[in-house]
Amino acid sequence: MKLDSLIESILYYKGEPMSRKELCKLLEVTESTLEEALATLRKNIEGRGIALIETDDEISLGTAKEASETIEKISKEEMNKEIGKAGLETLTIVAYKGPIGRNAIDNIRGVNSSFILRNLMIRGLIERMQDPNDQRAYLYKPSMELLNFLGLAKIDDLPEYVRISQELKEPENVAENRENS
Repeated sequence: MKLDSLIESILYYKGEPMSRKELCKLLEVTESTLEEALATLRKNIEGRGIALIETDDEISLGTAKEASETIEKISKEEMNKEIGKAGLETLTIVAYKGPIGRNAIDNIRGVNSSFILRNLMIRGLIERMQDPNDQRAYLYKPSMELLNFLGLAKIDDLPEYVRISQELKEPENVAENRENS
């Protein structure tokens, strides 16, 4: 597989920004080789529905600016829908166990949670922050808007907060509870 296609696959899979340094290390290439592949990728996706979103250090895939009006319409429709069982499950994990990384959420739920996390962030129910222990990763935590919506002064005021957060800290309880669901 060509390097530009591999980068596209990785960014699509991750569903969140990656640093150039992280991509270089993962792909075992130099910065100049990475930049050449990114230039090729930019050219190959030009005029399509996706685009490279870049800062000085990070890269991610996003929607093309030409689709912004339609994406905004879809986003408004999503905001008016219920969050559903998977969204509620993910929101509960973040509320009772956060700050928590996506991989840990995926492990607890047993499925990829990228789309749901994005949806919860768009709704303002959760926030993403840089992981202080790993600058390449993010942690998710409940937002002030969630606390306000629930009428809570602090996250500890959630029903049975101590018991549930403790159960979520013990991996064997999570697996057992998932099997009983």
